[in-house]
Amino acid sequence: MRVLIVEDETAAVDNLEYLLYKVDRAIEIAAVTESVEQTQQWLMQNHADLIFMDIHLSDGSAFSLFDHIEVSTPIIFTTAYDQYALDAFKVNSIDYLLKPIKQTDLERAFEKFKRLTASDLNSYIFRINQLTEKPKYQSRILVAIKDKIIPLAVEDIACIYSTDRKTEIITTAETSYIYNKPLDTMIKNLDPTLFFRANKQFIINRNQIADITVWFDSRLRLRLTAETPEEIYIAKNRASEFKSWLTK
Repeated sequence: MRVLIVEDETAAVDNLEYLLYKVDRAIEIAAVTESVEQTQQWLMQNHADLIFMDIHLSDGSAFSLFDHIEVSTPIIFTTAYDQYALDAFKVNSIDYLLKPIKQTDLERAFEKFKRLTASDLNSYIFRINQLTEKPKYQSRILVAIKDKIIPLAVEDIACIYSTDRKTEIITTAETSYIYNKPLDTMIKNLDPTLFFRANKQFIINRNQIADITVWFDSRLRLRLTAETPEEIYIAKNRASEFKSWLTK
């Protein structure tokens, strides 16, 4: 059986591969993709018998895959966030595995997959491809200042900056607000066509990029329209991903 793993966390991939081989040594890991775009390109040229797909990927929700291509392979969704269970069941996934995945849960999912008849499979494939609605993203962020709460439109955010001590929202007007959520949480709720996780410190708004400099070690240095607490760099190994995002 050829299995495609769609997952952007290395530890999660390693754990799933280990468990898959324990469940069935005959399983072949056909490929590992870490984004919606990579998965789309792979499925357009290759085939798997079963897909294990994380719901949150490096470039957005896995459900957006169905906006681009018709998937002809059954899927078992995986995620660390159980609030997405209803969305997964809405497309009638074979099963839904909560991270960290347990061997007993994986075995249960395989049993459900093996029980699918040809008719069940055709019906399931049809239903899963009906998921074409775009995910909903935040249009405003509520920031607290003393005894007031200010609704901040996301398009007015130039960047979000984080250190070990705090997260800071910097607006296009160069106003700064302290916020109580980490970047990992915030990026999941922001439109990936508008916002990009540049590095561990910054989420940036594409419309606020003033210019880009190719640095001596092939990194990219970004300058925004608003002043930032420190310089923003895109690592060499993410430069291609960033350019592709910026030109979409």
